[in-house]
Amino acid sequence: MSDFTGSIVPRRLRGLERSDSQDLTDEVLATTVTDMERSAQRLGRALVVIVDDRVAQGEQDDSIGPLVTELLEEAGFIVDGSVAVAGETVDIRNALNTAVIGGVDVVITVGGTGVSPRDVTPDATAGVLDRPIPGIAEALRASGLAAGAVDAGVSRGLVGVSGSTLVVNLAGSRSAVRDGMATLSPLVTHVIEQLSGLEPA
Repeated sequence: MSDFTGSIVPRRLRGLERSDSQDLTDEVLATTVTDMERSAQRLGRALVVIVDDRVAQGEQDDSIGPLVTELLEEAGFIVDGSVAVAGETVDIRNALNTAVIGGVDVVITVGGTGVSPRDVTPDATAGVLDRPIPGIAEALRASGLAAGAVDAGVSRGLVGVSGSTLVVNLAGSRSAVRDGMATLSPLVTHVIEQLSGLEPA
């Protein structure tokens, strides 16, 4: 702490009494910590899209959206909200396009990634992406399967970029979401830095 303070403050403290010096040092440290906290919380904006017919129709409470929101906030994102849509290609695509137009940095969809006729999230997502990132999608499948989240292992989910927004399809189980977010978090940071034109720290 003394080295940090000594390297930052001396020129600003010349001619000040000790008590004044300490007050200014405390102010500098407080400002620095506040800036660090602010930057950590501004990794980006995110939106969660839950693909579930029953949730979209109000027949069932959304238990997954709050979990994804919590994990995104822990990763440093500001979550704009969570929306539920039916498993219809047009509804999913509209939600994704709205997120992209709204300028969010990442949109996470949950559900609809399997092989049943109603699992159309990847098909809807494919029509929105400008550039797919198959490596991240494969990493999500591999880590999900290794963790025992079968729906993640057999997911057809896509990952890619639409405009300057990263779009990620996750399978619908809680275990798939938890494992997927753990795998995704460090990769998302790298992608957002590239999309923003920033060099990694």
